[in-house]
Amino acid sequence: MNHLPVTLYVTYHGDPQSRFDRDYYVSEHLPLVMKAWHQHGLLSAIAFFPAVRQAGTLAICECRFRDEKTMESALSSPEMPEVMADVARFTDITPARARAIDL
Repeated sequence: MNHLPVTLYVTYHGDPQSRFDRDYYVSEHLPLVMKAWHQHGLLSAIAFFPAVRQAGTLAICECRFRDEKTMESALSSPEMPEVMADVARFTDITPARARAIDL
């Protein structure tokens, strides 16, 4: 198993009319993610938003984990349903995930 740090990117794609509450995402959802997954090896979670709302990527979250094993632990944890249930509170967009191994 790879012991290099792993970054999980969670992206939200839509258009300017798509519902995405940036304030809730930053003040409520990201702290929930940190609380739920820190014990599984999440080191940080940060959000990025385009300067102008337009069709395409509306938000990106970068979650950095100690390694692949800790990321998999978080994604299969008992806390995962709570994290996913919270998504409906800030958006109607289905998030997409991609992972990257830090070299």
